[in-house]
Amino acid sequence: MGIRERKAREKERRRQQIIVAAKRVFSQKGFNKATMEDIADEAELSPGTLYLYFKNKEELYASLSLRILQYLGIRMEHVHRDAEPGPEEKLEALIEAMYDVYDFDPLTIINMFHLQSSETLRNLSPELMSQIKDLSKQSINDMARIFEEGIEAGIFIKVHPIALADIFWSLFSGVILWESSKKVINQKKDYIKETLESAFEVFSRGIRISIED
Repeated sequence: MGIRERKAREKERRRQQIIVAAKRVFSQKGFNKATMEDIADEAELSPGTLYLYFKNKEELYASLSLRILQYLGIRMEHVHRDAEPGPEEKLEALIEAMYDVYDFDPLTIINMFHLQSSETLRNLSPELMSQIKDLSKQSINDMARIFEEGIEAGIFIKVHPIALADIFWSLFSGVILWESSKKVINQKKDYIKETLESAFEVFSRGIRISIED
């Protein structure tokens, strides 16, 4: 291994070290109370070292969501590659993929949805913002392909596929945010999975064309 490759590997290792520490700090203190100094202490690094990798707390917070979006992209590829050819089967596989995405890292996905509904995005570097946009756009387009196939087959209602994908993703994020906020009030209440199941069932029934139609 050359010097350049060794340095690149060390840089990525240090970056991951910071991200892991940031995840722990954000989970303990929340975004607003956490500081770069807290994260540096957790990572056993100097605050100056953190700023070599992330320009601010917002960028570090947003970087956590990239893993979720990348995993979502992988699951979407599996849906299109491995699912049965019918649109209805692909829709079922898509729903299962959403459960997998949530289980992959529940805390980070909740943080990601909070991030998307906040002003934090304004403080991100153009490069990171571009990565988030590209990954999100690709996943929405992959979902839209499933709905487009169903519309063309006369199985799903005639609504723009991108609109259906946006509704599906909004349903997913909305349920997670709402149920997680309820859990803050009462730790014993954790109905995210049950509510998602009901929401996906209602959505699936709603986009199907009934025999009477």
